[in-house]
Amino acid sequence: MTYTEQLRDLAARHGVATSYQGWDKQRHDVGDETLRSVLAALDVPAATEDEVRRALSECEVAPWRRMLPPVVVGTDGSETRFVVHVPHGENVDVTIDTESGGTVRARQLQVWVDPREVDGVLVGRATFAVPTEVPCGWHTVRASTAGTSSSCTLVVTPARLSTSDALRDRRRWGVLTQLYSIRSRRSWGVGDFGDLADLASIFGSVHGADYVLVNPLHAAQPRPPIEASPYLPTTRRYVNPLYIRVEDIPETAYLSTRRHARMRDAAARFARANDRSDRIARNPSYRAKLRVLERVFRVERSPSRQHAFEEFCRVEGDGLRDFATWCALAEKLPPGDPRWRTKAHAPDSDWVQAQRRKLAPRVEFYSWLQWVCDEQLSGAQAAARAAGMDIGIVHDLAVGVQRGGADAWSLGTALAEGITVGAPPDDFNQQGQQWNQPPWRPDRLAELGYAPYRDMLRTVLKHAGGLRVDHILGLFRLWWIPADAQTPADGTYVTYDHEALIGILALEAERAGAVVIGEDLGVFEPAVQDYLAERGILGTSILWFEHDGERPTPPEKYRTLCLTSVTTHDLPPTAGYLAGEHIELRSRLGLLERDLELEKEHDAQQREAVLQLARDRGLLADDASIPDTVKALYRLIARSPSLLSGVALADLVGEYRIQNQPGTDETQYPNWKIPLADASGRVVHVEDLAHGDFGFVEDATRT
Repeated sequence: MTYTEQLRDLAARHGVATSYQGWDKQRHDVGDETLRSVLAALDVPAATEDEVRRALSECEVAPWRRMLPPVVVGTDGSETRFVVHVPHGENVDVTIDTESGGTVRARQLQVWVDPREVDGVLVGRATFAVPTEVPCGWHTVRASTAGTSSSCTLVVTPARLSTSDALRDRRRWGVLTQLYSIRSRRSWGVGDFGDLADLASIFGSVHGADYVLVNPLHAAQPRPPIEASPYLPTTRRYVNPLYIRVEDIPETAYLSTRRHARMRDAAARFARANDRSDRIARNPSYRAKLRVLERVFRVERSPSRQHAFEEFCRVEGDGLRDFATWCALAEKLPPGDPRWRTKAHAPDSDWVQAQRRKLAPRVEFYSWLQWVCDEQLSGAQAAARAAGMDIGIVHDLAVGVQRGGADAWSLGTALAEGITVGAPPDDFNQQGQQWNQPPWRPDRLAELGYAPYRDMLRTVLKHAGGLRVDHILGLFRLWWIPADAQTPADGTYVTYDHEALIGILALEAERAGAVVIGEDLGVFEPAVQDYLAERGILGTSILWFEHDGERPTPPEKYRTLCLTSVTTHDLPPTAGYLAGEHIELRSRLGLLERDLELEKEHDAQQREAVLQLARDRGLLADDASIPDTVKALYRLIARSPSLLSGVALADLVGEYRIQNQPGTDETQYPNWKIPLADASGRVVHVEDLAHGDFGFVEDATRT
């Protein structure tokens, strides 16, 4: 074999794709340089022929050096097998400690595998099965011989998430929105958890909605300036205090008269910002909130409140402590400070431990902020359910986190270095996408027993009626882009153990009683959607993206286990899309690969084909206005069998402007900074929504 052939063999053994089928249905071969860079990020040296040869040999022998695999993940109702390696001829005892405190013996199977010599020792392989009485949950496998022992995590996951089947009695609808953009007259220039509770209450009790789906609420930087994109957080496990409704914290009632007046004055200064329709005032709002929050934090809490705070910290454990420590350190050390690479390289370094003690009040403050967020999110979900919503708040899980942020710091080698994730070129993003996020390392996730993934899911699901997983295809494979790549197209796919990741997602959602919606748009293998449906995970259908060859798919042929909507946050609201706003914008920003006029013609033909579906069903007149066309398109998707319908709040009020233009930065377009406004550009407040004329929604979502 040549070096290139061996390199490609090595890449394939580590789940690194050597070719892929693009959106154009053509095969694309991955270059050697990309393969070497991706393998290096997996700690697999492959720069020379000798390195590749040694790495291939290691692939063969490495599993035999382990007594137990790094982790065992199985499915309830199916036989879960695992192997144990011991010196040939030795007896081994294998048991399972269940999370409830019991112990059961693993069942040995009569599977013969020839022993092999490893590092001078003849090693044998025994095959065991997990007994069927071991329930879904997190358990421990233990193996021991006369001279040694080992253990690993065992996860038994549900065969199917039952919460999706509970939706089959009737069709449900909800509102899709960006929380920061929805202000009330009590906001501080940015939508907050109080607004979320009111929004859910209004749409549940007045308009009959079953859920509100919001943007990711993950935390950004601890102090302004903060990242505007909710999809580029510093951590996915903890929440952005920007969304705190300060006045709803009980301790504000016990501020001194002077400080209470200052809080009211601070809030009053944002009254004008609440009426601005051009930009969201994130940083001024967060700066003002932090000043008041630091004063509220110093108010003595009642014994019951103090106990609740301490219990929250105890349950969250090391994860919260590490995040709060990172926040306290980030106040002192700017992102490029060399001490991040030397003294503060990891949470357990001696210097960080000393700083943790020195900065204890700040660590406690940032822990307290998370407790406040937790309480207010709990209140929002309670308000949603009290308003009659079956599901309530549906949270959104971003694909990844910032490089150099809290998760990248605390999770260490669980995330790949020298790599970011993105997407290859497609019809809507013809230059590919670069998301500037380090990916999970699949090998390290397994070594850690998937604990970081589990802990993240538990926090996000804690007060959720549902969870939307952005780019759920990333749990099957992710597009890895080496740091030195010329363009996002110079990457390749890396595969993940999707049975483990989807199974753990289903397990944690089952325990939380939450529905899971996978955003499964983009380039993928058809079997992916089938697998998600088998596990009870809803998919996503967007009217403009559903095609059967060259023709739009009739909505009657959409999937049942699905959330269907007309648009998504990466497109303009439907009124703007109908006007071709996305083509004009992408042209101005230099994001088109084709001639502008050809692009306009192609886009107009695609839109017209979809509109004709509505006309054929008598839903749309030839001379319909844009508002009437928007309503007709929602009535069109009501013809689908999908269990969930999603109505963009921006469409309900007539907004034209796009929230996010993929492939751009803040110097090109104000992504994630557009306040909710109507067709005339007038700001729409939460209070206004109680009196909105949304009668067409009932027609568009009727079973």
